[in-house]
Amino acid sequence: GYLQGSAALGTRFTCDFFEGDCGWQDVSTSAYRWVRGRANLAAWGAGPHSDHTIGTDLGWFMVTVSPPAKTTTTAWLRSPMMQEAAATCEIRAWYHLSGTGLNQTERPVLRLAMVNRDEVVGLWQSPERGGEGWHQLVAYPGRITGQFQLIFSLTQPPTCGAELALDDIVFRNCGLQGEQQHCGEEFFCSQGSCLAQHRFCDGTFFCGDSSDENKPQCKSFIRCTFEESLCSWEAEVGQPKWERNTSLNLGTAYGIPTRDHSSSSRAGAWLGTSTPGEPSTARLSSPTFQATNSCSLVLYCHLHGSATSSLSISYVTNSNKHLVRERMGDLGNSWVRERVDFNVTESFKVLIEGATGTGGTVAIDDLILSPGCLQEKGEPEEKPLTALPSRAGAGPCGAGEVACDSGDCISTELACDFTDTCTDGSDKKRCGATTFEAGAGGWHDVSVGQLRWGVQRATKSSDTGLTGAAGDVGPLPHLLRVFPCPGAFLALQAGEGQMLTAAKARTPLLGPSSPTCAMELSYHIHSGPQGFLAIGVTDPTTGTTHLAWHIEGHGSTAKGHVSIPLGERSRPFQVELLGLVDLQDSGSAAIDNVTFVQCHLGVVPPGAAELTCNFERGMCGWYQDQSSDFKWVRSTGQGQGSDHTTSSGYFLAADPSSPWSRGQRAKIVTYYQAPATTQHCLSFWYRLAGPQIGTLNLKLQLEGAKETVLWTQRGTQGSIWHRGQATLPTTGQRRYRVAFEALRDGFLGDMALDDLALTVGPCWAEPSCSFEADACGLFFSVRGTWLRQSNGTGTVFLPAADHSTGTATGHYMVVSTGRGSLPVGYVAALTSQPYQPSAPTQCLAFWYQMNTGTPGSLTVFVEQSGTRRKVMGLSTMERNRWHRGHVTVQPEGDWQVIFEAVGDGDNHGYIALDDLHVSDGACPEPASCDFEQDMCGWSSPSDPRLHSFAWGWKSGVPLAKYPGPEQDHTLGTRNGHYVHFDSSVLGPGGNTAQLESQLLPAAADSCLRFWYHMDIPEHLSCGELRVMLHSVAGQRTVWSVAGHRSRGWQGAVVPVQSTVEFQIVFEITTRRWPMEGTVALDDIVYSTGRGCHSSQEVPVEEKSSDRFVQDILLGVLLSVIVLALVAVGGWYCLKRRVAWRETPAEHSAPQGFDNITFQ
Repeated sequence: GYLQGSAALGTRFTCDFFEGDCGWQDVSTSAYRWVRGRANLAAWGAGPHSDHTIGTDLGWFMVTVSPPAKTTTTAWLRSPMMQEAAATCEIRAWYHLSGTGLNQTERPVLRLAMVNRDEVVGLWQSPERGGEGWHQLVAYPGRITGQFQLIFSLTQPPTCGAELALDDIVFRNCGLQGEQQHCGEEFFCSQGSCLAQHRFCDGTFFCGDSSDENKPQCKSFIRCTFEESLCSWEAEVGQPKWERNTSLNLGTAYGIPTRDHSSSSRAGAWLGTSTPGEPSTARLSSPTFQATNSCSLVLYCHLHGSATSSLSISYVTNSNKHLVRERMGDLGNSWVRERVDFNVTESFKVLIEGATGTGGTVAIDDLILSPGCLQEKGEPEEKPLTALPSRAGAGPCGAGEVACDSGDCISTELACDFTDTCTDGSDKKRCGATTFEAGAGGWHDVSVGQLRWGVQRATKSSDTGLTGAAGDVGPLPHLLRVFPCPGAFLALQAGEGQMLTAAKARTPLLGPSSPTCAMELSYHIHSGPQGFLAIGVTDPTTGTTHLAWHIEGHGSTAKGHVSIPLGERSRPFQVELLGLVDLQDSGSAAIDNVTFVQCHLGVVPPGAAELTCNFERGMCGWYQDQSSDFKWVRSTGQGQGSDHTTSSGYFLAADPSSPWSRGQRAKIVTYYQAPATTQHCLSFWYRLAGPQIGTLNLKLQLEGAKETVLWTQRGTQGSIWHRGQATLPTTGQRRYRVAFEALRDGFLGDMALDDLALTVGPCWAEPSCSFEADACGLFFSVRGTWLRQSNGTGTVFLPAADHSTGTATGHYMVVSTGRGSLPVGYVAALTSQPYQPSAPTQCLAFWYQMNTGTPGSLTVFVEQSGTRRKVMGLSTMERNRWHRGHVTVQPEGDWQVIFEAVGDGDNHGYIALDDLHVSDGACPEPASCDFEQDMCGWSSPSDPRLHSFAWGWKSGVPLAKYPGPEQDHTLGTRNGHYVHFDSSVLGPGGNTAQLESQLLPAAADSCLRFWYHMDIPEHLSCGELRVMLHSVAGQRTVWSVAGHRSRGWQGAVVPVQSTVEFQIVFEITTRRWPMEGTVALDDIVYSTGRGCHSSQEVPVEEKSSDRFVQDILLGVLLSVIVLALVAVGGWYCLKRRVAWRETPAEHSAPQGFDNITFQ
């Protein structure tokens, strides 16, 4: 079920599915099954767009496949047979749930089970609610003897189209300990491993040979497994109450134990209490014990399904309760060991209380009393010597309420909402903001391992724990250096759990919070490289945790004060503190002085309305959405390019290719703005660069409503700044806010934003429009004729895919020209908003598609100063493909474009438009381009089989992330532009990157001229650049050159002939070994009708500037040699002239070449 090591994760005993399935096998009994697969980039939402291991579409995982069924179906995935597992064994894996049906009442359920001794025992089950994205599961199988197998199962309700992916299955601390030479203060197991004394006779088989539980002294311990009864323990009558039960009786509902602890069986009994009808606790009491200083209790608790469940252990003397240990929150689907010591000077009873939150269960098993716990003589025949205090819960507050210190009651939801709801402010005393002087301040330990968090004081060697437990204080000297003043702090201590995992503490449920919410704290850590401190934010609703801050140990002491952004959270959340150090190696970690800053929703910071921003001095009124998967970063370039404002300043960058980027999106948001009574224009500059980049969205959200997309752009646009804009509508009486969102559906490139500006009034016509967000202000003459539409249904009466994204979900403008929609001769007009003149000549380009047959006609007009001029007319099309049209405009002022569709009587005709674009300068001839203004219709296909690798567009300015020639060919300067592709991203194995032209008409005698630059070392040149012609007749290569280190820009001339409509395709392809280097193209010229033998200048090699001086010196040297040869030749001719005159006759036979073979 695992490999010896994962190179990508750097972890042993891991299966990342890169090299195969590691022995995991599909054992499903229906068409619903597991297969090994890769990410699907073709459709957003259909499975993960990246694996979890490396975070790209090149990684592998196991995934369920099948169409939705009419009945409930289950897919089963079984591990190979494995042998033995230690009590400390921990299994982790990552799963990704997506698709349809996730919001239904019945959700798909993922389970992990273990098969051992002919019994199937559940280990883990997915939460009832959860969002998309990769989530981690953690399971603790416990000590397993003999052979066992693991089974993942996904059960899908009827008509549910969910898809689940599974990746990075990791086994930690599962091997049995070997023989050790020295145990120090610990004791030997029979087979030679070491174990602490207090872990003998505790119900867990830590020694692999069971010798820790079979020692003769274990017979003197009193153990209650609840298999037959409650033993000598007594459950108080009332509701709720402790009740014996089994997992077999209660089924597989979320939160219920899937097995008991004693026998690890579904049929084994345990004691539990479920959700109460009112706030109260179930109570279990022991017999009365004599005063003692050597009595200890070990038990195993199970708190799962609710963040508000709790279990407390106290002792009672003379009706006074003394709390010893308390566990709160959700500890996961596992039995957690807990141990408490009693040092009591009078007779006492042990009281165990359990309170469950909504949807949760609290259970206990295997109560083990040490020999020092001696029952008081005369009990139970006589009246109990120690009475229990009255049952709690009879206070003034009802269900869903908490009490203030003043006696008032407030809603539980308002207890920790970052404002004082109680008049005395007591509701905020237990919400995590604390100096720990008066206790834990609301933090509660949820550790399950051999470390825990507890409150310590620097003035004495005693440990209060989170709830007053006694214990080992740990290494205080290191802590005294960071917290020198006398006082308390929260520190890592030795815990009582079984697992070798990080300690974990959580706050109560907090929120909602504002976008600027942050938590400040002081920290200390002294640890080796394996140790760390971390802060996470947990959403109990979805079961997800986002890492907000962390620091690793480096063998020395690190300390300081840090502000950790928490951001806006609409649902209740918890802050989670994690820590891991080696206490036996003098490791230590602690936090103190925790505060929350600017978290209340009603507090709006200065500058929150400042949406105009160039990011030179900060983020202005834009804030990180801390619930995002990765972040926007204020940057100065770092190899991606300069900013737009000054070419040396700051901009915002989101880099999905960074190793730390995982998940789907990064987002920046504003505060809610005042209601807008007039329209505003939000303009901005953006950059989407790289061979495989994702999507950038601008979104608007009205208060109380869902987000809507105002503007979107997908795929590479080159390492060039582009201007974008969107009109913000009036919002009536409702507040609004806007957000920029980077979607991670590409993994090689970067996104950037700069120079945001908000102005009064609507925007002018956009220079570019893909119709993905809206109609870009285009309006039609007759309502219902032109429509913004996609072809999600797959109908043949619309374009199968749009041009922008190449998918059926992409949008375009389309008009039905069938006789039922647009009768013969009827006109449907589509008119743009006014364009502003930005140059003496401008180029309007657009893509259009008509159905074959008689679709009607499309006429294009340009209107200026009330005068309309026809510039293009179209009526037939060879194929149902997107074609490019362009019009050169000489503006004399604002101008508009009008598209008129005329019906022609066909039954199901259509005319569609997509990707309108206005640029400065005259339009080039089809397929010709110098790349100074734009790409001239050249683009890379959105084909997932090609991994959607796209050519880039950049200038000669050097960029570390996107290398290329430092001069273009057109201008011969670094300010000139060209297209390029870094072949190193292709890797070995025949991967390709294509650049294709628009569709061109059949050509009898055409010519393609272009310049290329291939800066590739000879030993890394296992690939080639090709020119191909692609048509319905197939694809053929008409020119190619192997990868090599070129001498500057090289020219090429290629004759072009095709009897049908075709495309020119430039393709870079690799062979068995990779090609490492950049290929660039410039000055592509396509001419028709004259062939390649016209008087037009033929490209020749152009010397690179770095060889210019060398060429001059070489030329001078050659000139000297030529002059010398001429002189020698002249003397020789004069010498031979007399001899020639004496020859009787000249040789008439032709002179041949020597037979020389050139190797």
